[in-house]
Amino acid sequence: MTAHSRNTPQFYLTAPSPCPYLKGQFERKVFTHLVGDDAAQLNDLLTHGGFRRSQTIAYRPACETCRACVSVRVRVDAFEWTKAFRRNRALNADLVGLDRDATPNSEQYSLFRAYLDSRHSDGGMADMTVLDYATMVEDSHVRTRLVEYRRRGPDTAVNGRGAGPLYAVALVDHLSDGLSLVYSFYEPEHRDRGLGTHVILDHVQRARALGLPYLYLGYWVEGSAKMDYKRRFRPQEHLGPAGWELKDG
Repeated sequence: MTAHSRNTPQFYLTAPSPCPYLKGQFERKVFTHLVGDDAAQLNDLLTHGGFRRSQTIAYRPACETCRACVSVRVRVDAFEWTKAFRRNRALNADLVGLDRDATPNSEQYSLFRAYLDSRHSDGGMADMTVLDYATMVEDSHVRTRLVEYRRRGPDTAVNGRGAGPLYAVALVDHLSDGLSLVYSFYEPEHRDRGLGTHVILDHVQRARALGLPYLYLGYWVEGSAKMDYKRRFRPQEHLGPAGWELKDG
């Protein structure tokens, strides 16, 4: 029997299941566990290779007949601030994001629940309980943070904290060369604010302030309307057979 080190990743392949993005397709994923002392370093390496993290699992598509899922990262130093993006920033200038430990609470879950019920009631996360949410947030062996967005308050200039109810939340991994948006959700009643876009734009600025060159957005899926928004954030690189390549359009 061959002995494997606890720090040597072992990779596994899931069985085929219906694709959540493209009708009529079936997805398979290759995955490994992110545990132990080398979890953060492994997460960095795998993210550069097109993997995404979910709790203590790193995964990437390994579909037999489809290659539509493409890993996307944004170059923050040359980010293109379009008129639409500048309007979004102005519209949400009354919000402030507080960076904090990845600790779940009931207020976050209430917002998470409202977001799922409004935007993804038929998705794979629709039945997540408060315990499932807590696990999603805190079950991590890598450097993970939460950013909570609230309205600016009278003491914001002093303590950096907002006031009032939550407007949005982002779960973010800190990598050696960038930030990786693991998951974000927001108040569905404020559709006019474009809060999903605001969270991404805010993290473009956060990555740049930290001296990090990239913001990782996960997968863009050609042919999937729900993933098409990622194309708007430019310049961006796509991971292909030859590595990360700058895309013009």
